Amino acid sequence: MNIYKLVFSPIEVNTYIIASDSGDCAIIDCACFNKKECDILESFIESNKLNPVVLLNTHCHFDHIFGNKFIFEKYNLKSQYHEQEKSIHDDFMERIMRSGCKFDAPPEPERYIADNEIIEFNSVSLRALHVPGHTSGSLAFYSEKEGCVFTGDALFAGSIGRTDLPGGNFNTLIASIQKRLFTLSPSTVVYPGHGDSSEIGNEIASNPWFNNKNS
Repeated sequence: MNIYKLVFSPIEVNTYIIASDSGDCAIIDCACFNKKECDILESFIESNKLNPVVLLNTHCHFDHIFGNKFIFEKYNLKSQYHEQEKSIHDDFMERIMRSGCKFDAPPEPERYIADNEIIEFNSVSLRALHVPGHTSGSLAFYSEKEGCVFTGDALFAGSIGRTDLPGGNFNTLIASIQKRLFTLSPSTVVYPGHGDSSEIGNEIASNPWFNNKNS
């Protein structure tokens, strides 16, 4: 499995491309903000001879779904995400208008992903972990084989996602991270929705939002 990261939009969202050896790939959180960024993504896919077959969203805050319409128009893929993200997805246009941006509405999802569901293509296997708290339907995508997890805005290197937006709940997020993410192998690489990567063991030991380091 090959992992690529491209950073898009003024909010600096990490868009991940997870590719099998055949070139078939999943795109996680396509955040292309404008045509220039869409062109960058398209050029990257073409130059690396990749073939997008799955579009996944960790959650549906507007900065993480900016590029969904482009992916649908270019590669005929609709996004897959947790059903509890539907209200946030449907609220996209209102939130965009309040932010001062102008975008066409993203397509409806291809389908909803359930907790613990396995997403597979070629040799790639990702398990969906429901980690509510940043939003009610937040998902992380975990590859046990490759020892990595894509955490969206639930867990960052040295921080956690904000919980003051609709669907957010601080206590729920803390519990989600402790029960679903901190139970993974300490060597599991964390690929967050913003910022640098980390490891689960590092976050258990030193993330300031948890008291583990003092126990």
